[in-house]
Amino acid sequence: MVRIMAEKITPRSEDFSKWYQDIVLQAKLADYSPVKGCMVIRPNGYSIWELMQKDLDRRIKKSGARNAYFPLFIPESFLKKEAEHVEGFAPQCAVVTYAGGKELEEKLVVRPTSETIINSMFAKWVQSYRDLPLMINQWANVVRWEMRTRLFLRTTEFLWQEGHTCHATPEEAEEETRRMLGVYAEFAEQILAMPVIPGLKSESEKFAGALRTYCIEAMMQDKKALQAGTSHNLSTNFAQAFNTLFLDKDGKQKLVHQTSWGVSTRLIGGMIMTHSDDKGLVLPPRLATTHVVIVPILGSSPAKAQVLDKADELQRAIRDQALHANLPYEIGVEVDRDETKQPGWKFHEHELLGTPIRIELGPRDLEKGQAVMTRRDEGKKEFISLQAVPERVIHQLVSMQKELLERARALRDASTYRVASYAEFKKQLDETGGFFVAPWCQSKDCEAKVKDETKATIRCLPLDEHHNPIQESGPCLACGRGGETLRAIFARAY
Repeated sequence: MVRIMAEKITPRSEDFSKWYQDIVLQAKLADYSPVKGCMVIRPNGYSIWELMQKDLDRRIKKSGARNAYFPLFIPESFLKKEAEHVEGFAPQCAVVTYAGGKELEEKLVVRPTSETIINSMFAKWVQSYRDLPLMINQWANVVRWEMRTRLFLRTTEFLWQEGHTCHATPEEAEEETRRMLGVYAEFAEQILAMPVIPGLKSESEKFAGALRTYCIEAMMQDKKALQAGTSHNLSTNFAQAFNTLFLDKDGKQKLVHQTSWGVSTRLIGGMIMTHSDDKGLVLPPRLATTHVVIVPILGSSPAKAQVLDKADELQRAIRDQALHANLPYEIGVEVDRDETKQPGWKFHEHELLGTPIRIELGPRDLEKGQAVMTRRDEGKKEFISLQAVPERVIHQLVSMQKELLERARALRDASTYRVASYAEFKKQLDETGGFFVAPWCQSKDCEAKVKDETKATIRCLPLDEHHNPIQESGPCLACGRGGETLRAIFARAY
């Protein structure tokens, strides 16, 4: 039984895409829906999303935004009001034309994003400078008709949060856009243990209808990039389309300046591809529901009752220790009492599910006054006195969260290259993958050339301490011309 379970996970080195799919399915995170391109998020996966949502919701509210909810259906005319927006999203839109037993007078678009429907309300709610800033966040589902789907990473329907704000000045809108970029970067690194690079999107890659788009980019274990979150400065583009005006202090009617920002359930996919291994899921402790599983080794031993009693005692002691340690999250401790499964089967099951710490406890361990502890990401058995177990558990959880981030950052840094020529870039991209830092002349033609010839894109333009794109000396990667080049990160991406 143990051997069969282990074989269900395709090795990363053999087929990274299949490995990822195996983990999502076998760890019971999600499954394929009867509706093509959609997914069912199972309890194991949804509990991860709930923990992400809980922490990020706190950060969003701390920034000043409040939660609201807007309709799933958007009148088609709303999307057409902002030219770039409708052009960018039209190919992905699902449209309702028939409902209530008759043809609709106006088609309804199933929201791909909510800028337009929310702006129709902002135009009603904003009258004066006293109404600003107006900061709204929505937790919702959206639909984008994707041709190629992959569980969590790209599905027709997915869950996300989308923030939308109105400000009196362009400076305030830009400040909010950058602040939320920082919130996302901290969240990704502190909670997902996923290192990210904040940057500016190129004009070709920015959000449809935005003045500028900022993003955080992460590297997965297969050296591909994943866009993990975006923050958009919308300027007055949507305000003009919806006539969202306010009476300023100087008595003049002015357009509001807006932002929007969001992350989605693709973060779960990013977390999986950042940390997991060929045994299954590796969960950062901050995203675990069960942090510690105690597996009693029972068999037919006459000491069965004593082992179970000691397991319960350890469970209580670990919980108490966690309270004294003032951890920023509640520790889940489970005693696995299922006697229908052998200990070895349980070990593999908890490795597959990503439980951060496993403790084995049998009659011989009781005699020696010890327990056997294994940290999921290390896989090394550690023999610890029973008295020291609770404190050691807390120490290991804190260390694991920190070291997962450090390990992922080390992989990213070791797989980030500077290349001397376009030919060298293409060769190494095919051989190793990774992030390639190079000058870019800001030409859309050069950007398109790289994408067409290599399938790599400019993931972002890294920022300096003032949040400005970094000027770069040297010739453009694609055309070899000098001049006003910017530092760019090129990579293949999900």
